[in-house]
This record gives sequence, C-alpha cells and structure tokens, in this order.
Amino acid sequence: MAISPTEVSTTLFTPIDGDAEYAEAVARFLASPRPESVPVWVNGRADLLSAMQLAAGLYGGIARPAPYERGVLLGADEVPAGLRSLIGPLAHHWLDEEELSGRLLDEGTPGSRSLLVVAVYSRLTSDPVLELVRRAHRSGGRQVGFLTGRDAASMAWFTAKQFCLPDPAVDASGLFTSTDRPDALGKVQVYDDRALEHQDIGARLLEGRWRRVLLQGHGRDDSINLADFTVCGLNPAAPRRPELLGPRCAYGPDCYKPREKLIPLNRVQAVEVVLSSCNNGPFADAVAYDPRYQLLLNAIDGAARDVVAAPTVHDSARPENAIWMRAAEAEAPSATSLNATITDAQPDPAYWHFGMADDRGARPDAAPQEPDPLVLSTSSRLTAYLAGGLLPARHPLRPRLTKLAGKAERWVTRQATAAEGSSAILRGLSDDLQSLDHAITAEIVGNPETEFTDCHAYFGQRSSIDPESVCDVRCHCGRIARQFVKRALVPTALDTVVTVCVRCGDMAYRLADSPELRVEASEEVSSGGTLRARVQVRAARRGPVRLGVFVPRHLRSDCTVTPEQRKVRAAGGQWHEVEFSLVVDAGAHPQAYYFTAFAVQDLGLSVARWDFGVLPAAGPSA
Repeated sequence: MAISPTEVSTTLFTPIDGDAEYAEAVARFLASPRPESVPVWVNGRADLLSAMQLAAGLYGGIARPAPYERGVLLGADEVPAGLRSLIGPLAHHWLDEEELSGRLLDEGTPGSRSLLVVAVYSRLTSDPVLELVRRAHRSGGRQVGFLTGRDAASMAWFTAKQFCLPDPAVDASGLFTSTDRPDALGKVQVYDDRALEHQDIGARLLEGRWRRVLLQGHGRDDSINLADFTVCGLNPAAPRRPELLGPRCAYGPDCYKPREKLIPLNRVQAVEVVLSSCNNGPFADAVAYDPRYQLLLNAIDGAARDVVAAPTVHDSARPENAIWMRAAEAEAPSATSLNATITDAQPDPAYWHFGMADDRGARPDAAPQEPDPLVLSTSSRLTAYLAGGLLPARHPLRPRLTKLAGKAERWVTRQATAAEGSSAILRGLSDDLQSLDHAITAEIVGNPETEFTDCHAYFGQRSSIDPESVCDVRCHCGRIARQFVKRALVPTALDTVVTVCVRCGDMAYRLADSPELRVEASEEVSSGGTLRARVQVRAARRGPVRLGVFVPRHLRSDCTVTPEQRKVRAAGGQWHEVEFSLVVDAGAHPQAYYFTAFAVQDLGLSVARWDFGVLPAAGPSA
C-alpha cells in the first residue's frame, strides 16, 4: 500500500509534493539557524517516503555540509526552484553550465573540495564527466563531487540527505566480498565467501544499521553477486524504458539468481555504500541496462547519503579492501583512498563519489604495492636458472629452486603484497635465499665444475656487449683492465659484468647486482708452502654473503684450501675482507696456476681469478 507524505514517521524529513510549497519550505529551512527537519520534494514518489523512514534510523541531526569551492548545475530548467535554492549553500561560487571544464580541476588548492556537479543522471555522460574524474585524480587531491538522481525528485531526496548528520550510535562498517578473504580491522566486520556460504547475509545487510558498507563481487550495472545472494538494483517504482535493454527479470518473472536471496539495495540502511564491482556506476551514455535497474540510482533512492561507484571495469582486490578498512576506521574518504591505491594497476581512477564527502579523517597512506626489488631479482635469477638449459633436469637443487620460484611468482602480485605485507614476504624470502645460498656454496666447494660456476659463460653466449658500459678499471695485479656488461638477449639469461686484463685475461665475472670481489695474494709460493689469499667483498645489499676459494682440477690433489667457505654479514656498499689459506703439497709440480674466489648472495654468483706460480722447494731452476 502506498505511503502518503502525512504518514511518514520521521522528524528529520518533511516530504512535500507541490513545487511552490517546496520552495517556501526550503526558504524557511535555509533561514532558520536551527532547522528541525529537511524539506524533500517527492513529487508523488512513494518509494522515497519509504526511504525516509529507513533513513530516520541512520541520521541524528541536521547541519550544512562544508561547501565546495565551485559548483555547476546542469539542466537548471529541469530542477524545481526549491531544489535550486537548496543546493545554493553547497558551493561558494556557482558557474554557468557552459563553464564546466576539466580545467576547473587545475585550479584551487590541492586536497580541496574543488568542484561540485549537480545534475539528473541522464546528464552525467562521459563527455564531460570522464575528463573531470580523470583531472581530479591527477590534480594532487582536488575533489570533485556529484549530486544526482534518476529524476529531480530523486535528486531532491539525495540533496536533502547531505544536510543530515549520522547518528553517533551508527558506527559499524561491513565489508561483504565474494572474491577476497581479508582479515577484519577494528570495527570493520568482514563477510567473505565462507560467511556467504553459511550465514544469511541478506538479513545481516538489511537488518543492520551501517556507517559504511563495501559490496564486492562480480556483476554488472544492475547487480553484484555475493555467492548465492544478489545485491539488486531494481527499483520497482521507477518507470520502464522499453527501448533500453533490461536484465532477465525485465522480460518475465525469472531472475538469474534465487529470488529469496535478492538484496534490494534501496532497502540497505547504510550512510555510505561502496559498490566494488565493475560497471556499477556507469556514465549515463555507457549503461548496459535501463536506469530502472541501476545499482547506483537505487542506492541514491535509498537511505545512503554517500555512494561510491565504479564507472567502468577495474581490478580492485586486497590492496583496495585493506585501505578501505583503514579509511573506515579513520573516518577518511573512501573514493580518494581507493583510487590512491589502485593507481599501480590502472591509469584512471576506478571510483567516483556521489554526495558531499564530508569525512574529516586524513586519507590513509597507500601501502606500497610494487614488490620489493629483491623479489624481482630473485624471480629473474630463478627464471634463468630453471627455464633455460643451464641446470639439467636432474640437478639436485632443481626441486628447491622450483619451490622458491612458485613462491616468488605469487609474491610479485598486488594481492600477496597487501595480504602478507612486504616485511613478512622479505623475511620468508631471506630465509629461503640464505638456505639456497648455503647449498650452492656447498655444491661449488664439493664440485667447482658445477653448472653454477659455468653460468657466466652460459649467459654470456646468449648476450651481447653494451657499448655504453665499457670502462677502465684497476685489475688485482695493478694494471688497467676493461670492464663491460653483456646484456642478456633472452629471458633465460642474465646480464653479466666482465673484467678483462691484458695480463690476467678474463679475471672476473659477476651477475648484475651480485657482490663485487677483489683478491690479493703473493704471486709465488714454494712447493710445501702456504699461499695466503685475502678476499675482499662488497655486497649489493646488506645481508649474509658466502665466500669460498677453489683451485683448478690439475692442482686440486696437491693443494688444500682452508677454510672451505666463509660467511660474511655484509653492510651494503662496504668492503669486507676474509682470508683463505692454500697449502701446497711438496709434490706439486712447479708451474703457473691460479685460484678462483667466489661469492654467493641471493642466488647471484661472482668469481675472480688470481694467477700465481709454484716454485720448487729449493728455489727456481736455472
């Protein structure tokens, strides 16, 4: 049965049907220092009267919202005089419709409430609104807000709610998602797919009183799927436009989801509704369905004072859910918080805000969504080791490297960074890297001809010299050497830094961003003597570096290296020195030899060679 304006049991709103009566009521409202109720032009809309009764449980006072710097009213002739008067205090300066331009967002103070656009929904087309939303996003925080409705009566109702203060007792926030499983934060209640499966989420949404709700799932502009539940955009009181496409229910009694699990969005008691699906708030010229079924317009027809919607597709996920919960706790604006986080996933803002957005809290800083450089360098090294032909299929470290590659593949996603946190990811990665570095070092000590020590030659054959990288450096022997980078030509190779000396030859190789090595030792040692090798290392980052020394196969049976390996806790950018002893047997043949020092950090390998000669125990021959 229809509700008449006289039957609305709320003191916050005064529903009015007549234009003249409405204009007079607005004049009295604006003139009163302490108005008791906000006049609402309903124009015979019984659904708006029902919404007023719902809204009475959410709002507990009346106050003028903080105005925007500028305002533009589109289609003023379509708006009753009383509504034109009511929106007057919502902006300091009102511009003519012809002055609406994205350039307005280039002016004003960053972070300010710069521009308010008021129009019935049919006028909010992609031209000029898309440029406004983009400019606001790029402008350093200048805000653009929108007041709208499916018709002038809806817009009058939405405008009236802007003058209402939320009841302090309404402080619950809820995140309802079928696509994520975030942990709850503070007063924010989280209902994920597990709750959707076992709880009556429809009753929870419709029977609660919410300060904010975020609804996340797949859908279109008419609905959002929450497992078997469906947030529905149909307003049965709105007229059908048969020339426009409608969802299945527009052509018969059937709904594509169970009717008993439909959640009419205009019956949700929430001060702010955030629609976090794709295309739920399209520009008026980009709709899929008749506005009768639009989620955005149904939310505006309901109790919500603020609605945040998505004009097109987007990839909102854990990072956006996390920052929205933090924004809810801080009473910060939802749309700007969400858009600040999603910028690394798409070039344009994903959300636009309807309402005056008078949240007082500061926008939370967006957590970094880019994976740590260590995750990326590890992933690149694992790809080169595993995907190319360097390591054979039965190499003993392949299973462990493959397992870490799977972790790294997950850790580079925005979802993992937000879900686990960069510090937790780095702790886990560092533990894995230290263990694998130890295993690689042990393999090189036990078998210096392992595939790992051949990696520089293998990758070098699949690379080419970067001419811009060629420079002169000092060799260990004191002579000038040439250093250059060989850039990998394929993803299964890595960049390699090579140092070549006219005397020592190719005396040093290292993978890009691997530790730098310097070696000092005597150039001669007698059979039966000890050669002391001082190995200096400078790590690419702070952390443990494993070092070792080995000699060529033809000296290995006549020479003992101690210790087998050393571990240095390096400070990034600083040189550290360790010493190794090479004990040469008395039976070693006198001739020229060399030893190779190596360093392993974060799966990156560096080697440096030192030439020396073994002399007979009695001294050199004639």
